[in-house]
Amino acid sequence: MTKSGYPYPPDEFDVAVPGGAPVGVHRAPRSGWSSAWPFLLVAVVCAAVAWGGITLLSGGDDPAEASGNGSPSASAEAPAASPSTSPSPSPSTSTSPSTPTGVTGNPAEADLTAAVQVLNSGGPAGSAQTAADAVVAAGFDVSNLAVGNDETGAGEGYTETTVLYGAERADTAAAVAEAIGATNAVESADVTASAYAVIVLIK
Repeated sequence: MTKSGYPYPPDEFDVAVPGGAPVGVHRAPRSGWSSAWPFLLVAVVCAAVAWGGITLLSGGDDPAEASGNGSPSASAEAPAASPSTSPSPSPSTSTSPSTPTGVTGNPAEADLTAAVQVLNSGGPAGSAQTAADAVVAAGFDVSNLAVGNDETGAGEGYTETTVLYGAERADTAAAVAEAIGATNAVESADVTASAYAVIVLIK
């Protein structure tokens, strides 16, 4: 179409410019921000994807737990109790009923001719005779054996059958205790002063 046949009035686009460049197709220079924001957007998106991937692969564990640096209170174990260093009580030679001792003599060294008295001190009826029969069955001389009831209260304070014995009679007391199944024996000055080597208090 020629200019003579152009139906519109001239406007700013019809003004010629130096160099003959087309009018109306040029662009204004772009700002720095308009050039940089696409790159920043890509960097932010990549960082978010990387963080999400790491979180997913680690299972969402706490970093402190994953590194093994948990709270000391959670990982520390209670210290083991130290063994007691208190010395074991030595066998008592007191006649007090509150301090009976274990049978420590050697039954094999017992004097089977020693005098033994068996007293019922709160046990069932007939229990003293039953114990006396067991002593005789263990080899003790029946003629040196006496059976009766604890009429003087010698067994007061004792809660289980106890074998009282005189000085240097631990072996004989051990044999008597073994015969009747007693587990307590006490050396007694009263027995030492009596006519018996061993006195049994049946409970």
